[in-house]
Amino acid sequence: MRSLKLPAVSGFDEMIAPGGGVRPHYTSYHDWLLQQDRGLLQRKRKEAELQFHRVGITFNVYGEESGTERLIPFDTLPRVIPASEWALLEKGAIQRVNALNLFLHDIYHDQNIIRDGRIPAEQIFGNSQYQPCMQDVDLPNQVYSQISGVDLIRDGEGDWYVLEDNLRTPSGVSYMIENRRMMMRLFPELFAEQTVAPVEHYPTLLLETLQQSASHSHPTVVLLTPGQFNSAYFEHAFLAQQMGIELVEGADLFVKDGYVYMRTTAGPQRVDVIYRRIDDDFLDPLAFRSDSMLGVPGLLSVYRQGNVVLANAVGTGVGDDKSIYPYVPDMIRFYLDEEPILHNVPTWQCRKPEDLKEVLGRLPELVVKEVHGAGGYGMLVGPAASSAEIEMFRDRLLADPENYIAQPTLSLSTCPIFVEEGIAPRHIDLRPFVLSGHDTRVVPGGLTRVAMKAGSLVVNSSQGGGTKDTWVLEGGEEDAC
Repeated sequence: MRSLKLPAVSGFDEMIAPGGGVRPHYTSYHDWLLQQDRGLLQRKRKEAELQFHRVGITFNVYGEESGTERLIPFDTLPRVIPASEWALLEKGAIQRVNALNLFLHDIYHDQNIIRDGRIPAEQIFGNSQYQPCMQDVDLPNQVYSQISGVDLIRDGEGDWYVLEDNLRTPSGVSYMIENRRMMMRLFPELFAEQTVAPVEHYPTLLLETLQQSASHSHPTVVLLTPGQFNSAYFEHAFLAQQMGIELVEGADLFVKDGYVYMRTTAGPQRVDVIYRRIDDDFLDPLAFRSDSMLGVPGLLSVYRQGNVVLANAVGTGVGDDKSIYPYVPDMIRFYLDEEPILHNVPTWQCRKPEDLKEVLGRLPELVVKEVHGAGGYGMLVGPAASSAEIEMFRDRLLADPENYIAQPTLSLSTCPIFVEEGIAPRHIDLRPFVLSGHDTRVVPGGLTRVAMKAGSLVVNSSQGGGTKDTWVLEGGEEDAC
């Protein structure tokens, strides 16, 4: 049987096996694709772009001269994951998030992991994301991160790794849902031919998770946004609408007599749970940045009294800081007495003199990241960097080594995407979304992000990356890898 002709690529391709054959879980889609008229597929892609424009699915790309907002590129060729493989990823993501929630509860209470010598005390208390105001504050279900994103990659050998954890305000789930809706609109026949696990129930699960964090039934839940100029504002509005809750800004809320209230046309309404998409520093000008116009004065006091729930909790950032990332496997062993299901990427901590020495000697071949960095900013990809960029990072490392970690440049797996010339492989990652309430759950799939430029390893939307629909096949004969 003939298969797609793709440009040669080194490493692991999600669809095409070594030798040019098609991987079993892609067989049905691949056979369908070969029968399609390329002109029709091109028109479908244009239709998707038009629909996304109409809906307003945009993302801010800071630094672009053309403007602050643009459409996130959407590729209509799905990423397919067999059920057996997904079961492993789901179990591993749940294990990791459970351990991180236990870690956060521990460091803000008994600090057993520090006493046991598993993590140096200065790594916690010297971390800018550690919030002393959270010490001995008891949270519902002992959950700090109700909504987590675990960034996964597959290397050139086909092995899965966790690249980083996102416990503060992980974004991207709205694109996961809209991508699926678009694919079902454009190609309904594909979903009739094979069983793809659904994702559209995520907002229902999210609302259940938020409600479970309240101390009583039928709580009032709101989504707190910085406003329309935030890069993820579309997602804020989308999720509020899908959950049937109010989208509010700081000025819509106020504190009175130890509780938080929302201004409404019918008068003040007490708020029980706030799904906040605002960083800690801007939540309460009386407790954090005094110049913040985004937060609610007095909010932290109400929160510490247990009269309102914040999701995610204040102080979760210490758990997803890149300087803490190397310790997560030990957290799993310490709190769960289990071996990690998903492995970390090998990491050098530049604060350690021996690690710094090795990193400085290997800068052209490594990826260097700021420990507090996000969105693909503030990083060096050695193999793709110029000599000047490498030397600039060398100076940064020497000046402030504690602010950086380094990792080997892994050859991320590729997946075919549609390009002007036809179909070509591009590097991808995967962000499943983990919800922690009475139980820990993961919606099958997640957000697959794509480096749209040939050879690029940077998949972040803020750096020009795109997305594609992620299919988890529900068993059947295509479950083999």
